[in-house]
Amino acid sequence: MQSFEDMWAGEEIRKVLKENGVAVMPTDTIYGIVGKALNKDTVLRIYDIKKRAPEKPFIILIGNITELEKFFIYLPLEQKEILLKYWPGPVSIILDCEDEEFSYLHRGTKTLAFRMPKSDSLQSLLMEVGPLVAPSANPEGLPPAENIEEAKKYFGDEIDYYMDIGRLVGKPSKLIRLNKDNTIDILRE
Repeated sequence: MQSFEDMWAGEEIRKVLKENGVAVMPTDTIYGIVGKALNKDTVLRIYDIKKRAPEKPFIILIGNITELEKFFIYLPLEQKEILLKYWPGPVSIILDCEDEEFSYLHRGTKTLAFRMPKSDSLQSLLMEVGPLVAPSANPEGLPPAENIEEAKKYFGDEIDYYMDIGRLVGKPSKLIRLNKDNTIDILRE
C-alpha cells in the first residue's frame, strides 16, 4: 500500500480528474467524492450521485491561495494574511462569491467554502488538475464511508475511480466564515 503522502501522485487519478471524471479518494480529512469544481456537469453529477440537497454547496479544495481568483475572488492583503493563519490545514473557510457564473457551486448562497490541504502531494495534484469539489463520500444522511468497500456499497459503478488506502477515519474540517470586516465566525469546530 502506498504511503499517505504519495497516494495522490498516481497517474490514474490525475487522468480521471483531468477528463472531468468523478473519484472517491482520501482528502486531507476523510474519503471524499471529488471532481473538477470548474466543470458544471461534473459538479451536477456529484450532486446526483450523493443525492445532495440542491441548496447545500460543496467545499472546494485548492492547491494555493491564488486559485481563489479562478472564482473571481480577489481578497485584500489583510484577508489573505488571515487565510494563511489557517491554511494549509483542515480548515474550510467561507468567502463571498457573488458571481452568477458560479451559481452551480454557490447554490444561491453567494458564498463558497474553500480548503487548502496541508499535504504537499495533494496540493500538487490540485495545482495540476485544478480545484476540486470534495464532499464526504456518502449519500446525504448516511455516515461517511471509512473505506472503499463502504463507498462502493454506496455508489457502485457511478464512480469512475476509487482510490483505496484502507480504513480512513477522520472528521470533517473546521468551518469558519471570513467576514468583510475581517472578523471570523466559527460555524463548525
